[in-house]
Amino acid sequence: MKAKELKEKTKDELVFERDKLIKTLSDLRTKKVVSIVENPAKFSLIRKDIARINTILHIRELEKIKRDLLNK
Repeated sequence: MKAKELKEKTKDELVFERDKLIKTLSDLRTKKVVSIVENPAKFSLIRKDIARINTILHIRELEKIKRDLLNK
């Protein structure tokens, strides 16, 4: 998933997407223990997407704090 696509989403959409990716990663880890995973590179792609979402959420939170401090 591209960062540009993620920046256009709302906070709720990003949190939902992150939770969905975390569940997918958990399912993949379980599948890895039980059987063979078809595409092992998917692990790193999912982790990177989760990191991108967390970064965007963090930047938005910092911007909100900055706005609040400037408005006082």
